[in-house]
Amino acid sequence: MTLASLFAQADGGVNVAQNVGFYIIAAGMLWAAFRVVSTKNVVHAALWLVVVLGGIAAQYILAAAEFVAISQVLVYIGAVMVLFLFGIMLTRATIGADTDVFNKGWAVGIPVALLVFGVLAYVTIDFTEDSLLVDPTEEQIAATTTAISDGYLGPYLVPLIAVSFVLLAAAIGAIVLARKD
Repeated sequence: MTLASLFAQADGGVNVAQNVGFYIIAAGMLWAAFRVVSTKNVVHAALWLVVVLGGIAAQYILAAAEFVAISQVLVYIGAVMVLFLFGIMLTRATIGADTDVFNKGWAVGIPVALLVFGVLAYVTIDFTEDSLLVDPTEEQIAATTTAISDGYLGPYLVPLIAVSFVLLAAAIGAIVLARKD
C-alpha cells in the first residue's frame, strides 16, 4: 500500500486516511476512558479525562468542524476541567491512591454497560442505515459560524457573562470553604 493510495477516495467519498486517523484517535480515546474509570488516583482520572476531551476535539477537526473543536477545547478542557481540578484540590480530597474507590457491585455494571452499548449501536445503525452525509459548502459553513458568533455576541451575551460570574462565584466559594481558619 502506497502513501498515495491512502489518500485516495473510497467508494463513499471519504478519504481512507481520514478513516485511519479516526480509528487511531478513537483507540486513544477508548484507552484514556478506560484509564479514567480504572485509576485509583482522582487527579490522574481527571487528567485522563482531559485526554478523552482532547480526542473529541481532534475528531471534530477530522469532521471539518474547527469552530466546534475550538469551543470544545476552550469550554471543556479549559474551563470545566480546571473547575474539576480546583474542586478536587480545594475540597481536601485524598490526592494519593485511594483503596476504596471501587464499588462492590462492579460486576453487575459490565453486562449493563455492554447492553447499553449494544442498544445504542443498534439504534445508531438502524437510524443511519446506508445514508451518506452531504458535504456542506463553504458558504453554509461560514453562515453557520457567523450565526453562532452573532448569537453569542448578540442576544446571548448577557446570559454568557452571567454564567461566567456564577462560575467565578463558585470558585471563590470553594476557596473560602477550603481555606484553613
